Amino acid sequence: MKLSIIVPVYRVEATLNRCVESIISQTFSDLEVILVDDGSPDRCPQMCDEWAGKDQRIRVVHQENGGLSDARNAGIGLAVGDFITFVDSDDYLQQDTYQQVMPLTAEADIVEFPVYRFFGSPRQSLLTFTDRIITDQATYWLAMNGYEHTYAWNKIYRRSLFDDVRYPKGKVFEDVFTLPLLLKKVRSIATTDKGLYYYCLNHQGITATAKGPQLECLLEAHLAAMQRWCDDRYYLHILNIQMDVYELMDKEPVLPFRNLALLSPGLSITQRLKAIMLSLLGIKGICIFNKTLHKWIKPRS
Repeated sequence: MKLSIIVPVYRVEATLNRCVESIISQTFSDLEVILVDDGSPDRCPQMCDEWAGKDQRIRVVHQENGGLSDARNAGIGLAVGDFITFVDSDDYLQQDTYQQVMPLTAEADIVEFPVYRFFGSPRQSLLTFTDRIITDQATYWLAMNGYEHTYAWNKIYRRSLFDDVRYPKGKVFEDVFTLPLLLKKVRSIATTDKGLYYYCLNHQGITATAKGPQLECLLEAHLAAMQRWCDDRYYLHILNIQMDVYELMDKEPVLPFRNLALLSPGLSITQRLKAIMLSLLGIKGICIFNKTLHKWIKPRS
C-alpha cells in the first residue's frame, strides 16, 4: 500500500523545509513525495533538488509556472501510489498522521482527517470529525457540510478516482470544482478524529486576498455542485457568495431563485430572516439590499 504525496512548490523558501521535513519524518514510510517546482523564481528549485538528494523517496519535477492546479495535475500524472494526497508547501503535518489515517483506506475511497485552520493566526480553529463511514454522497456534502471543507490536503484519495479527473487550470478555488467530481465516483467516504494537518495563514493566498473575480469563480463552482446536491442551508451558503459577488462587481445575479422552507431544520435565526427577505425581494432585490446596507454601515474615514 503506497501513498503518493504531491507538494506544489512556488515562492516558499521560508516554509519548504518545514513542510518536507514533516512529510519524510512521518511514521508511515511506504510513500513517495513528488515536489512540483512550478517555475519558482527563488531558491525553491535548488532546495527541491537538495531534498531529492537526501531521500530516495523524493522526486522533483521542474516546470514552467502554470499555477496550483497545473502543479497538482503534474504530480497526479506521475504518482504511482495506490492512494494520493496533497500538502501545500507552506503547511505541515503532525508526525503520525498518515500512520493513523492510512488503515481507513481499506474501507473508503476518500479519507478526511482533522485540520488546524489558519494555524498561527487569531482566526485559527480546529476542524475535526467523528469516526464514520459515509456511503451517501449527499449526506457528506449537505448534512456534514462537506461544501465548507473542500480542501484537497486533509484528505487521502484512491488514485483511480483521478483517472479522468484533474484540477481546473486557470481557476481559483479549484478544490471546490474538483471534490464534487471525485465524490460522484466514490463508494464510501471515511472521516476520523485522528491525524492533524496544519493549514498556516498565508497573507498572500487566495483565501486572504479574494476579490470579486475570485469570488465569482467560487460561485461558479458551487452552482455546478448545486445541480447535484442542494438543500436550504446549502442554498443560503451560495446566496451569501452571490451577494458578495454582486456587491463587488455589480453583475446581474446568476443564482436561480429557490423557495425556502422557513421551518427547514438546521436554519439559524439569521438564515430564516434571510429566507424571508429572499421571498419578499427576490435574488436581485436581496443583493441590492445587501450592497446598500454595507454602504450605509461602512465606517466613514
